[in-house]
Amino acid sequence: MTKEPSGAEKMFGGFAPKLVELTDNVLFGDMWERTELSKRDRSLVTVAALVALNRPEQLRFHLPNAVKNGVTQEELIEAITHLAFYCGWPNAMSCMAVAKELFKREA
Repeated sequence: MTKEPSGAEKMFGGFAPKLVELTDNVLFGDMWERTELSKRDRSLVTVAALVALNRPEQLRFHLPNAVKNGVTQEELIEAITHLAFYCGWPNAMSCMAVAKELFKREA
């Protein structure tokens, strides 16, 4: 049985194989599997960092992943709202637009 290609493999395949390897083996194979933080907590930290850095394109993966890891949509909306005061209103507004688009589609 062949293994389904990862998201990184689908996106970058032979174009950036080292980035795919690091993403699959180090980021998701090691960091996300460490037991010192739950996957739920890692998801909240990741979403907060992406909002702070204004990386809404990365939220397209991490918001649904956070829900899969046990964070509710309401908690994510509240986290983005809270971060508006600490990370900047434009960042929160851009990221909330992505959340609305994703959650509307899943609702």
